[in-house]
Parts: sequence; C-alpha cells; structure tokens
Amino acid sequence: MTALAEQTGIWLDLYAKQAPGPEWVRAMREAGFARFAELGFPTTHDEEWRFTNVSRIARTAFRAGATEVTLRAPKGVEQLGRELEIGEMRAHPDGLRNGFEALNMAFTDRVTFLRVPRGAVIEQPIEIGYNVDEADAAVHPRTVIAVEENAQCSIVETYTGAGRYLTNAVTEIAAGAGAVVDHYKVQREGAEAFHIAALRAQLGRSANFSTTSISLGGALVRNDVIAVLSEGTEATLNGLYLANGTQHVDNHTEIDHAKPHGTSHEMYKGILDGKSSAVFNGRILVRKDAQKTDSKQTNKNLVLSDEAVIDTKPELQIFADDVRCTHGATIGQLDAESLFYLQSRGIGKHDARNLLTYAFAQDIIDRIKIQALRESLERGLFEKFHESPR
Repeated sequence: MTALAEQTGIWLDLYAKQAPGPEWVRAMREAGFARFAELGFPTTHDEEWRFTNVSRIARTAFRAGATEVTLRAPKGVEQLGRELEIGEMRAHPDGLRNGFEALNMAFTDRVTFLRVPRGAVIEQPIEIGYNVDEADAAVHPRTVIAVEENAQCSIVETYTGAGRYLTNAVTEIAAGAGAVVDHYKVQREGAEAFHIAALRAQLGRSANFSTTSISLGGALVRNDVIAVLSEGTEATLNGLYLANGTQHVDNHTEIDHAKPHGTSHEMYKGILDGKSSAVFNGRILVRKDAQKTDSKQTNKNLVLSDEAVIDTKPELQIFADDVRCTHGATIGQLDAESLFYLQSRGIGKHDARNLLTYAFAQDIIDRIKIQALRESLERGLFEKFHESPR
C-alpha cells in the first residue's frame, strides 16, 4: 500500500462517520475529500514544505473532535447560518493548495459566517475563540467574514487547548471597496498540539487591511497567509513567533499585488531558543498590470541558543516595471554591548537577557491597536521573559 493510500484510508473512516448535513455541506465535503485523496499530505519534497515535516500528523490516527467555539459579535455584525456561497474554495476545490485545506473542506460541519454590512463602523472587536480539550482529536474550524463596502471592523481569532490534537483551520476574509479591517490571530495552544492554518484575504479597491499573527504555543505550527490586493489597496502583515524546546513554527506569506497603486508592508519577528526551529517564507507577487506598486518586507530573527535553527526566504516576483519593492531578512543574537551595559548597571545576566528579548518582541506588540489585547500580550510576554531560569 502506498503512503498516500494509507493516509487516505485513515481519514476515509472518519469521513464516512460524519453526521449528514445540508446538501451544500455534503457537496463541499465530497469535493474536499476527493481533492485530499488526490493530494495527500504535503512532504518535504514539496518546495513550499521543504523545511516542515508533517509526518507526525500524517501517521497519527486522530479521531473526530469538536471545537468549543465562543463568539462575541458586537451590535451591527450579522451572523449567518443559511446556505451560503463561502468563497472560491467551495466553488473551485482544484484551487486548494494542499491536503490540509482539502481536509478542512472535507470535514466542514460548521462555518462561523459573519457579515459586516455596508458602511457599518463596528467599534468593539469581533472576538472568535476556538478551544480544544480532547486528546488525539482532529478539528477543522472554518471562519468566513464578509466586510462590505466602506465598513470598518476589527477581528480577534484565538486558538487555545491542551494535550495532543490537531487544529486545521481556514479563515476567509473578503473586504469590499473602501473597507477597513484589522485582523489579529493569537495562537496559545499547548506544547503537544499541532496547528495548521490558512488565512485568505480578498481585498477590494482602496481597502485597508492589516493582519497580525502571534504564535506562542504548539509542537508543530504552520501559518499560511495569502492577501490579494486590488487597485489602491493597502495591506499590512505583521507577525511574532516564539519557539522553545523542540517547537517548530513555519510562517508562509504571500502578498499578491494584482492591480496598480497597491501598497503593502510586512514585518515578521521570531525568537528561538532551545532546540527549536522556524521557517519564514514571504513572497511578494507583482503582476504585469500592477504598476505603481510599493511594497516592503522585513523578517528579523533572534536566536538565543546554539541549537536553534531558522530558515528564512524572502521572495520578490515582479512582472511590472514601475514599482518600488524591497525585502530583507536578518538572523542574530543578543547584542553583547547591550548586555554588558545592563549588567554594568547592576542588572543580572539572566534579567538583562530577558529585558533585551522582551524589547525585541515589543515592536510587534506595540502595533496592536486593540488595547485589551495588547496589554494581555504584554503581560504574557513579560511573565514569560522574566520567569526564573531553569
């Protein structure tokens, strides 16, 4: 039996045991599983997964689990539950990029579908929480948010849990012309959890979109972020990932400048300690007609141990000639002079090290516009970086 057939067989049993759903759900599941049977799980032979080995996930006999969902949708936000078109992934399963996205479609049983009506200004953040407390469970949360023309909102997704399990999440955000959307994703799952997630953002003319990814937990984490820009769109992608022990965190981003006069900014920072590993792969695509594009991408990594490893690969693919695009990546250790300066002022080496690490991360936290979220992360990071040495 081939590895692909073995993988498909494990998941086929779970697929067949699903409770029946509405016709649109059944059609979506069938298309998703057919695509998974074709693709299987990605391997290190796939360029996009060259540094992330998911064999631990592929070989685990997960059972079907349920995600505990908490939703705080402020006044003015519509929660929809009827049959809906939920984006290109339903209509075009061949466009799914990997077996995980196909599995999410195949095991869809509930879609958190929200709509912000045209012109609405939502002052309070839309908060969506996903929690798992079932050992060896596989859950496939799916979130779809439509922000209509000239509407404004902020969105906070959080993922928590304990024990060994798989979260395989897909989030789709469609922002209409002139919409303003601030999106935040905070992943605080347990040290044994697997977390695979894809965020797709389709951005209308002159929309302003920002997303910030904070990865703090998980044994193996993969975050894919794909943003497609229209004419005059402004997009900002920020991220912070912390890895310790034997954690592995992979961030793959793609900013697709499909139309002219688009602007994008990207800043991802990583902190690695112990025997951890991380990947950053950031692609900026400027299509032929996307003249007057302005894009800047930066990835900075702080490596605190000799055994930690980071693979970083910024990419520019430019098919237009009137553009301004820059990218860069750095990998470094704590500055010896700064450490010496702090120690000379009576601060112990451990505390000095933690202060400098905290300052490195603070740059991303300071960009968070939601005060309660920013303060919560500040407290968590401060406690983490000031805990007693082992």
